[in-house]
Amino acid sequence: MNRDLTVGEPRKVLWSFCLPLFGSIIFQQLYNIADSLVAGKFIGENALAAVGNSYEITLIFIAFAVGCNIGCSVIVSRYFGARDYVSMRSAVSTSMISAAAVCFLLMLVGIIGCGRLLRMIDTPAELFRDSKLYLDIYVWGLPFVFFYNISTGIFSALGDSRTPFLFLAASSLSNIALDVVFVTVFKMGVAGVAWATFICQGVSCALAMTVIARRLKEFRSAGKYPVFSKPIFWQFAVIAVPSTMQQSFVSVGNIIVQRVINGFGAGVMAGYAAGVKLNNLVITSFVTVGNGISNYTSQNIGAGKYSRIDEGFRAGVRMMWTLGIPFILLYFLGGKFLLNLFMDDPTKTAMETGIIYLRILAPFYVVISSKHVADGILRGGGLMKEFMVSTFASLFIRVLGAVFLSRTSLGSTGIWLAWPIGWIAAAACAIYFYKHHRWEKPAEDEVI
Repeated sequence: MNRDLTVGEPRKVLWSFCLPLFGSIIFQQLYNIADSLVAGKFIGENALAAVGNSYEITLIFIAFAVGCNIGCSVIVSRYFGARDYVSMRSAVSTSMISAAAVCFLLMLVGIIGCGRLLRMIDTPAELFRDSKLYLDIYVWGLPFVFFYNISTGIFSALGDSRTPFLFLAASSLSNIALDVVFVTVFKMGVAGVAWATFICQGVSCALAMTVIARRLKEFRSAGKYPVFSKPIFWQFAVIAVPSTMQQSFVSVGNIIVQRVINGFGAGVMAGYAAGVKLNNLVITSFVTVGNGISNYTSQNIGAGKYSRIDEGFRAGVRMMWTLGIPFILLYFLGGKFLLNLFMDDPTKTAMETGIIYLRILAPFYVVISSKHVADGILRGGGLMKEFMVSTFASLFIRVLGAVFLSRTSLGSTGIWLAWPIGWIAAAACAIYFYKHHRWEKPAEDEVI
């Protein structure tokens, strides 16, 4: 169901639109959580560490897919808000062609270079084979990842957050079932975990693309539209390239941090692999809700309703805190129970690492969630330079802090302390840029 985000009380509009997005990303994260949970419970601690080690590299590939998602979503939503359906259809096809080209290049890089990437981050010898096997299978499923992300971007641009939620709920639950069957019944080990994800992503991608094709037929427009439009491509690139760079550099930063973590041994690696899955569940949820706020902002700019942006910011912050506070309490008080879900008879080092990691990060979810609300508005308004500055402030501080503090008497705990320090700096930047921009007119970077 398509929805106009330019009418209605912003608080109610954002809740009804973003809540399914929040649910969708929870289920999407179940893909990775299920992989780690099954690997740790049914294969062993080394398998958990291997999947977690590979996960940081898969985030680079996901960064490009998410960048295409955001670029497509912001541009399509702007045309949808302006009721320009000819340009909207052209934006959809242009985005898909662009995403296909990027996906092809990344597959080549992945097929050729995954082994080198694993060596660059000092993957322990006992984990290398399983890490590479997982990555090799994952790379062949990249087309599913890319086209599913483009599809969800289009759904969000049209104000429909319910359909992708239903797809993800079904595919994520199926992924969990296949994980267990492939590992426990067919004894496929880490390969079974990877193939389960591959199959379920493929099915959800095919379903999403089919529904999108039918949905677009509902928009009647006079005249033909160009299947690939250079002007629209540049509009897409203005949003997608900085978003991809942001996601990619964050992933590269995570790989640097992973290398630091690897120096502390398999126990710390396993504890971090479990803890980071739980943390990423929350952070990715915030990012996704922020993307929904981008759609809200973009549609309202397209309709010329700039006064709704400030209302959206205040409503977005309240919504983020409402969604985040339960996770703060759960991770701080129940971290040991949750970590035990990932590890069967964990070592003392692994369990202590995971608990400390969660207890340091969880209280600062109120800070990072506020940043993602401001980020969503900056992206939706085309303020990509400001968005990049706030993101790189967080990344730079976090990576440098992890490297430096890990060499002190704090040891691995110093790595975790770098996270909230970077989050505070990034939130301050993002909120400053949002507050000091005049929203009565389109942003300077806006090209529509």
